[in-house]
Amino acid sequence: MNFLKLFGVLAFLSLWSGDGECYKILGVFHFPGISHNILSTKLIKGLLTAGHDVTMIATLPMKDVPKGGTYREILVEGAQEFFEKMMVEMNIFDMNKFGMLTMLLNRTRNLQEIMKFTFEDPKVQQLLNSNEKFDAVILEQFVNDPLKVFAHIYDCPLILLSGVGPNTMVNRLVGNPSPISYAAHLLLGDFSKDLSFFNRLKNLVAHAMENFMFTFFLFPSDDNFLHQFFPDAPPLAELCQNVSLVLLNSHVSLSPALPLVPNMVEIGGYFIDPPKKLPKDLKDILDNSPEGVIYFSLGSNLKSKDLPSEQKQWILSVLGNLKEKVLWKFEEDLPGRPKNVFIKKWLPQQDVLAHPNIKLFITHGGLLSTTETIYHGVPILAIPVFGDQSANADRAVSSGYALKLKYNTPEFTKENFEKSLNELLHNPTYRENAKFRQKLYHDRPEKPMKTAIYWIEYTIRHRGAPHLTVAGAKLPWYKYYLVDVFVVIFLGLLGAYKTGKWVVKKSICGIKRKCSNKKKSD
Repeated sequence: MNFLKLFGVLAFLSLWSGDGECYKILGVFHFPGISHNILSTKLIKGLLTAGHDVTMIATLPMKDVPKGGTYREILVEGAQEFFEKMMVEMNIFDMNKFGMLTMLLNRTRNLQEIMKFTFEDPKVQQLLNSNEKFDAVILEQFVNDPLKVFAHIYDCPLILLSGVGPNTMVNRLVGNPSPISYAAHLLLGDFSKDLSFFNRLKNLVAHAMENFMFTFFLFPSDDNFLHQFFPDAPPLAELCQNVSLVLLNSHVSLSPALPLVPNMVEIGGYFIDPPKKLPKDLKDILDNSPEGVIYFSLGSNLKSKDLPSEQKQWILSVLGNLKEKVLWKFEEDLPGRPKNVFIKKWLPQQDVLAHPNIKLFITHGGLLSTTETIYHGVPILAIPVFGDQSANADRAVSSGYALKLKYNTPEFTKENFEKSLNELLHNPTYRENAKFRQKLYHDRPEKPMKTAIYWIEYTIRHRGAPHLTVAGAKLPWYKYYLVDVFVVIFLGLLGAYKTGKWVVKKSICGIKRKCSNKKKSD
């Protein structure tokens, strides 16, 4: 019997870990955001369950470390406190008032400060100065190109985890095509169903602005930042060409179909666990609500308690007139709330959304939340505030399972809030579309976590899998877009035009001289 148990365990591990090899992996996840932490720790837990030896540089400790592999945690000090202070000072409810250029500059400056904590941490320095070897470095791709130096130091494949789908931040690293005619900029949402001249022009302007800022300001700034800490490191452009694999937290059930080069793999929703048993108080509320329940949460960074008092009052007024009960993630006591509104400082979101009595999800439109609502087939009312939230909401609206009321705009009013809720609750089309997207999400050859583990191991087994890298990944932008070819063609045509013009001019002059000479002789 003991032998059979041992055989079963070994068989399970072999399913996870391909050829059964135990690889030594370094995870560098420097950004302190809670949603980012969810993505990184879930992937690391998958690697540990598969039996690998993982060292993780992080800003938050990992809870419930699974058995299987070995785990070592290097916590960077100071980054979490800096991030929390930064979020308070920025007042994220007002962030959508800033222009794109201002946001790009502020984001780069603040994220360099956060990277600085990682580079200067004594424990990280001790690791870098040791003789340790790693089979791969896994890095979250989030405006942090200087951190790619870790893969150079350890001379191993670099694997990137992108919290979103294909976009300019990752496309440029692996030579992935991004047709501006239909591939929307990350902050513009989805216009795949309306490829009008205006939308394509707006997309061109957004890409041009970002590329200009990146090429002439942001990337040179990151290059200087890197060499302040690693003077002997290669140019940042060279480090960025050594990406072996990109794991994308995206899927065609969540966003429009876009081109992917072979070393880009979609694993959207890998962070979602099967629903667990609800706490008794929540279970009682949900079970005893035949009229249905609305779940309301603005995510981990946005706090409902920080909404202006006037807005909180009219939101409560609208919710109080509904027959449905409301579960609202609210971070403090809320006196005077209607009897049908229940508040909790924290709610197990995935488990709540899984309950059959959930009729609607009022959300900020974060990618993790919109992914979870598709996983469970629940329609949403999106109230985006900053970052990619508006774009996520646009994709949900385009897919027919959502309505959007952008915060801090004229559309965010009591009347529109009430109208949107009633439309979503009483028009079955939204729920039908959510259920259709749910079917698309779950109809895959294997679970997304298993896909992620397979491709990480594949990349290590094949020493970075260079055969998956397209030639365009090594080309500078002017060669990738054939700028040099078009310049030569233009100069050639210009030269031909000038030469032809000169020949014609000379010929005409010659004819005129002959005619003139003939007249004189006559």
